[in-house]
Amino acid sequence: MPSLRTEVTEIVTGLAMLGVGDLDWALAERPAAMAGVDDVHWDRLAAARKDPGHAADFASAWANGSAFLRATDGLRGRPPMRVEWKGPDKLPAVADVPADLRIDHVYLVSCKYLSKILRNSSPATLFDGCLGERPADTVADWYAIAAPGEYEDLWQAVRDDRPDEGLPDVPGSLDRFERKALAYSLRGKLSPLVDKAYRRFAHAVADRSAARWSAALPDVASRERLLWRMLRLTSAPYFVLGTSGRSSLRLRIDTPWDWRQRFKLKAFEVWGEPAGQPIVRWQAAVTDRETGGDRSVRGHVEVRWSHGRFRGAPEAKVYLDTKPTDVPGFWPLE
Repeated sequence: MPSLRTEVTEIVTGLAMLGVGDLDWALAERPAAMAGVDDVHWDRLAAARKDPGHAADFASAWANGSAFLRATDGLRGRPPMRVEWKGPDKLPAVADVPADLRIDHVYLVSCKYLSKILRNSSPATLFDGCLGERPADTVADWYAIAAPGEYEDLWQAVRDDRPDEGLPDVPGSLDRFERKALAYSLRGKLSPLVDKAYRRFAHAVADRSAARWSAALPDVASRERLLWRMLRLTSAPYFVLGTSGRSSLRLRIDTPWDWRQRFKLKAFEVWGEPAGQPIVRWQAAVTDRETGGDRSVRGHVEVRWSHGRFRGAPEAKVYLDTKPTDVPGFWPLE
């Protein structure tokens, strides 16, 4: 089941699009035009409405839905006959369009609140497979692939730092309880011995991940397709309604067809930048065909264990560092 905050932001955004005028009336009336919301979810919304801790989410979601109702690129003041909430149901395959709401079977809307994460995948899927461009080995431990020597040195440093714990020769021999306990004990500041090995490890993982990623992008066409995937440009246009920091986020997202008519990719660069964990920076240089000006899109990838050091499988989280309204192909709603 989605979190309560997710239900509030998504369902209330859809309710506001109906043009009913009053949020509390809509929650009490439960209009049939808001499809996909059962009594359990309506009851949860009604209870959340009484909790002051959810007031900001109700307000921002209602404002975003109302703005979409008025927007020139949106409903242009015409209340829809049907707003469908996707809800907790899982599709049998990965959805092409990241939509949470569908309006009159035409408009697709993603409700995104306080998140700069574009993608969360395995490192192999991103760096070797370019998010689906080519096959990738997603089973093997990425750290053992990218930096086997430094990974082994790090593990040995952890063992040397804890001689009485009886840690196995390789981290793969840890069971899930041992992984959880070790991850908990390695939170925060590391001992000098482990910290030194971890810094070398982070540096190697960042640099070699960037090198493998660059090698998997041999030409401009492959880099362009990767950029589209990272920015979640899909075969159908859709809208993003949410918040970014303290401001509203209301965007229309181009398709690759639209993007190529307006923009041209000049360069796509990646490089490693070790910090508290392995970081891979990425930057795209883009020319606007209409204005002739150049623009850039920047972001980074955090390569890290899920749920703490040595606990879960490594993951690669793709972040957008450029302001969303400055991204080529992301158009603010008027």
